[in-house]
Amino acid sequence: MSFTKIVETFFRRFLPSPFTIAVLLTVVTLVLALLLTTSPSGENHFLNILSYWEQGIWNNGLLVFAYQMMLILVLGHVLVLSKPMERVILRITKYVTNTSNAAVLVAVPTMLVAFFNWGLGLIFGALLARKVGEYAQANNIKINYPLIGACGYVGLMVWHGGVSGSAPLKVSENGHLKDLFANNANGQWTPILPDSISTSLTIFSTANLLIFLVVLIVIGGMAYFLGKKGEGALLRMEKYAFETEEVDTPKGAEKLDRSPWVSTFFGILLLTAFFVQYLPSLRQLNITPNMLNLFMLGLAIVLHGSFKRFLSAIEAAIGDVAGILIQFPLYFGIMGIMGSSGMIDDISDFFVSISTETTLPIFTFFSAGLVNIFVPSGGGQWAVQGPLVVQSAVQLKVPLNKIIMALAYGDQITNMLQPFWALPLLGITKLKAKEILPYTLIFMLVGSVIYILGLLLF
Repeated sequence: MSFTKIVETFFRRFLPSPFTIAVLLTVVTLVLALLLTTSPSGENHFLNILSYWEQGIWNNGLLVFAYQMMLILVLGHVLVLSKPMERVILRITKYVTNTSNAAVLVAVPTMLVAFFNWGLGLIFGALLARKVGEYAQANNIKINYPLIGACGYVGLMVWHGGVSGSAPLKVSENGHLKDLFANNANGQWTPILPDSISTSLTIFSTANLLIFLVVLIVIGGMAYFLGKKGEGALLRMEKYAFETEEVDTPKGAEKLDRSPWVSTFFGILLLTAFFVQYLPSLRQLNITPNMLNLFMLGLAIVLHGSFKRFLSAIEAAIGDVAGILIQFPLYFGIMGIMGSSGMIDDISDFFVSISTETTLPIFTFFSAGLVNIFVPSGGGQWAVQGPLVVQSAVQLKVPLNKIIMALAYGDQITNMLQPFWALPLLGITKLKAKEILPYTLIFMLVGSVIYILGLLLF
């Protein structure tokens, strides 16, 4: 049995849905807290832990964080369903002549788009791969379609180090780092932490931009090389429609829903508010989730040309957040238990005992990759793992911006192994997980080497 077949079988047989995994992790955390921690004398330990759990689930600051992350995904998806984005995708497909250049034409733009927004990159890559397949079919070009599909997924191995990355975006907000430790049994870390860490030190740092550039070039070259292997085949597939045309004549108030003037005016108003409010921060290269979402909201409304088209795209995109909508509170509950019971301190002390200033980022990279298999949400993972790595970094005097990016790199790279976020792509391209896995695993291994070297060098 091939390695990729083993991986596919493992995920299908032994890993339940992400929601079930979140429930199991909650139960495991509850049990570990009962066994490994204690409550003040005279208090019921089990009831205390249940109280920590409930407080974590409904933590107001973390619920805001969840909504911000869901908007980033939905608005990115909405943007890619607009007519201007459709024209960009169709223009790219015209340059396809064989599998090699098709793989590069899908992989490189997908990574560039995903660096801006992971939801946008996820759907953009899927639609681009599908349209490349349709173009090859229309022009009798033999291509390796599974490789093209894998190239449409590589944006998920760069997203967390990009503009929509959950961890670097949240730590750029004033007070977020301190809020992570608000329920921590040991409050000594809160005064030590900075109010925020600017994205100029994480996403837009010279180190991160250089690492991204190397990934872009090397993965693009690897896609071209893999495209040289084998002849490919002719495809048979139906045309994928971006959106249906409005053929009926609007009546009464429907004219407002379909008016390009009204939607354009409102979209420009939102974009004007964005620049008025956030221009100073933009000049400092400091991006926050609210900034990104306001910009994408205004841009999406302008690009769709009417409220009706915009709302139709929202309906198409909203299904992507169904899973993480209900998972986030469970992860916050886990965080509440670990923080209030003192488990964070114990786990952090363990990592500090086996790490040095040099090795902690590497351990963080690998542990983040492992956690991502079970918690396939960057935001959810940051809620659970963020306090651990931050506290460990403070103790070992590792720069916080470096440890945050180590977590981001580890989280994103194993998306090439974890099929959860590939589901939209598989639905659009009509490929199967076992068909793209041989290629995504190669991309994962190559990308891992680049990220580890980057953490050691910078």
